[in-house]
Amino acid sequence: MKENVTIFDHPLILHKLSILRDKNTPSKDFRALVSEIATLMCYEATRDLPTEEIEIETPICKTKVKHIAGKKMAIVPILRAGLGMVEGVSALVPSARIGHIGLYRDEETLKPVEYYCKLPKDIGERDVFVVDPMLATGGSGIDAVSQIKLRNPRSIKFMCIIAAPEGIEAFTKAHPDVPVYCAALDEKLNEKGYIVPGLGDAGDRIFGTK
Repeated sequence: MKENVTIFDHPLILHKLSILRDKNTPSKDFRALVSEIATLMCYEATRDLPTEEIEIETPICKTKVKHIAGKKMAIVPILRAGLGMVEGVSALVPSARIGHIGLYRDEETLKPVEYYCKLPKDIGERDVFVVDPMLATGGSGIDAVSQIKLRNPRSIKFMCIIAAPEGIEAFTKAHPDVPVYCAALDEKLNEKGYIVPGLGDAGDRIFGTK
């Protein structure tokens, strides 16, 4: 596996992912699982956040403790499926600002088409977490990160739940400086550009649409 790619093997993530993949899992449960997996992934993806020492006073005495330096983070979901991961990530970093990038995949070319981009004004001062449940061809993730790089943020990380080898290859080639975190690396893409075995269309399953 590429140096800048982390594939999680935590038992809780694997268990929740097994239910997420099941075609009989209803939208309500699917949404909850996406959020829960995002929380577990965020816990590990934020492991290298910088900390600084401050002095506080406990009910007993004064002491020095560590807290996150700067606290400036941003969560940017790729619409629409990425919205399913926002609550799970923001549960751990409630002070994070939330931006949005709207992309859809052309069903014939499989290329991403951008229709919306709204980011925090101070994005250049923030560590950005781009979230999308699926990294299939890699097109949407590549385009979203490219748009964010134009604003010169402090750092960018990409979080997805399931990735295809083709998507990982394309994304890391386009953005070798951006760490990728995913819960599972699947077998391949099929002729329609869907991940195999995957979980189907994440957006449809999150929002109950077809």
